[in-house]
Amino acid sequence: MKVRIIGFVFMLCTMVVLSGCGQKEIKNAQNWPVKDFAYTNQEGKPFGSKNLKGKVWVADFVFTSCADVCPPMTSNMAALQKKVKEKGIKNIEFISFSVDPTVDSPAALKKYAAQFGANFKNWNLLTGYSQDEIENKAMKDFKTIVKKPQEGNQVIHGTDFYLIDQEGTIKKYYSGLQEVPYDEILNDMEALQ
Repeated sequence: MKVRIIGFVFMLCTMVVLSGCGQKEIKNAQNWPVKDFAYTNQEGKPFGSKNLKGKVWVADFVFTSCADVCPPMTSNMAALQKKVKEKGIKNIEFISFSVDPTVDSPAALKKYAAQFGANFKNWNLLTGYSQDEIENKAMKDFKTIVKKPQEGNQVIHGTDFYLIDQEGTIKKYYSGLQEVPYDEILNDMEALQ
């Protein structure tokens, strides 16, 4: 009887210890591959998927003359960047693809993101591609729309943040505009470490 009780207590303790080890995988992972790319960052330097190999990254789509959703999205990305630093999560990159590359020069992107307190050590804002190229990349890789209308300067685009693993696979996406689930994103980042 004593042996049974000791065995039961041991098994119970083992279960408690193992359950406290944290999340090891992302629930409802998308597993969408992002094809290799090579663009230009806010410093005017080449930057692409080869720079992200072995790193977890978060991506979004914005443009500097956006009149509505981009400012709060960029502010939310800056807040996420700060939370990652505060939590001590390492090896995380932030990528913002311009959806208006003919207007968004590297200097314009840098000035825009600086207004929100972007830390350029691990946040790259990308341009240096055609409008067709970013529209196709957004749809094929990220399953979201990017469309520049014939008239006006406001580009239609999605407002999600995308979490991409070390192999360049989109694992999950989250609202980047309202009620951003910061804790969920941070937990999912840690699960990928």
